[in-house]
Amino acid sequence: MPTSSLADLLSQCAPVAHHRPWPRRTMSPDLWLRVAEELGGGRWTLLGLWGEPAHVHMALLDEEERSLQVLSLDCHEGRFPSITPAFPPANRLERTIRDLFGLQPDGLADERSWLDHGRWGTRVPLAQPRPTEPDTAGGAPAAYRFLPAEGESLHEIPVGPVHAGIIEPGHFRFRANGEAVVRLEQRLGYVHKGIEGLLRGADLAHGARLAGRVSGDSTVAYALAFARAAEAALQVTVPDRAVWIRALLAELERVANHIGDIGAICNDAAFAILHANCSMLREQILRANAEVFGHRLLMERVMAGGVAVDLAPDGVRRLRELVAGVRQRFGELVNVYDNSPSMLERAVGTGILRPPLARLFGCGGYVGRASLRGFDARTMPGYPPYDRLSFEVPVLNSGDVNARVWVRIKEVEQSLGLIEQLLDGLPPGAVRAELPPAAEVPLEGAALVEGFRGDVFVWLRIGVDGRIDRCHLRDPSWFQWPLLEAVIEGNIVADFPLCNKSFNCSYSGHDL
Repeated sequence: MPTSSLADLLSQCAPVAHHRPWPRRTMSPDLWLRVAEELGGGRWTLLGLWGEPAHVHMALLDEEERSLQVLSLDCHEGRFPSITPAFPPANRLERTIRDLFGLQPDGLADERSWLDHGRWGTRVPLAQPRPTEPDTAGGAPAAYRFLPAEGESLHEIPVGPVHAGIIEPGHFRFRANGEAVVRLEQRLGYVHKGIEGLLRGADLAHGARLAGRVSGDSTVAYALAFARAAEAALQVTVPDRAVWIRALLAELERVANHIGDIGAICNDAAFAILHANCSMLREQILRANAEVFGHRLLMERVMAGGVAVDLAPDGVRRLRELVAGVRQRFGELVNVYDNSPSMLERAVGTGILRPPLARLFGCGGYVGRASLRGFDARTMPGYPPYDRLSFEVPVLNSGDVNARVWVRIKEVEQSLGLIEQLLDGLPPGAVRAELPPAAEVPLEGAALVEGFRGDVFVWLRIGVDGRIDRCHLRDPSWFQWPLLEAVIEGNIVADFPLCNKSFNCSYSGHDL
């Protein structure tokens, strides 16, 4: 019998102390599986699933109730019940927990490693106590077992991990009948950096620096999510001016990336003139970033307690000029895109993501919004100053490459308006708050921030020494990469670059 809400189901679980701003509750294995059934039925949205040496955690969103909860399960004898049989989107996340912590998901039929390619020199690097002996299996790592595809006249096309461009590495294995793709399977993990291990023991300043490098094109989003999680744990009030500057940084990052993406999508359809013009427009934004905030990509501008820099003396004027120029030129480029039959022939009806699948995976950002899922962390659960700003979240239902382009177009228009509102309402005052000294008990915080790809989730525990005890950062690409496999089926091989770029998932953000 369905429960009335997520909160009702979890009311029997005692909350863990010192976890903010949302509760964290420890539950039984039976209740863990009950939650999985509700997820599989599409009732709630999975925001994250991650491990510790003796625990697993998940973050859930009840969109109807607009509530978020973090759930925890003790892993007796290093095992926990897999939720993948009831909720398939958890497959890669559970395999990652097994790779990093050595915890075994009981009931998970997929025994293949996910991030561990057998080249780390050690196994389960985040287990505790940390491994003291290297992996002594010897020899070359075993070949990855791609899933079989049956049928007549099928051939296999391996692509990557090294690609014909300056892009991140990822392997794509196609099974095709002529030009028609029957199955695509991904192999990721080539740029695993050990972020969670590097964060452990770091102070908050270094933690923010590392968080901002999980995926470099989303440095503001990650640093902001990390900062908000730390501020929630420490109960720090950020100065109002810093809050508005953070939003300004986030919207500049969003506009630059969306415009760059639109050009890159056109380039994969051999429409090089739009690619060149979008690249020039993006460059103008990056130069303005450097002039106003001191860094082209805005790295290390956001910190726990506020921001590292205020606007340059003529920053408001410079950004107003930027917005006016971008709005005019971008509008001209949109008209070119929308009146180019050869471009639309490639984009319309290609790589369709069906809305039910987008909702099942909790797919956010332009990928989800192009397939009727209008989730945006700026409005739900929401965070300041967006509650004082006016903007719309564009939602389309066709789910194809063209829809993903148009969501980006509309988001650029909305973000330009937001930048103007932020400049108009920018309050005076300080841009940083002092952080309190270390507490007598570990403190935990979580945050959900809207990056240009979608929602970025961070969970953080600060130890009694004021340093990071544990930190988990989840990129929106975790719930988008699997859907790229789904949308390419039935399309032709030559459409894969177009579909792939319309998703533009992060390799680095996924690979941790």
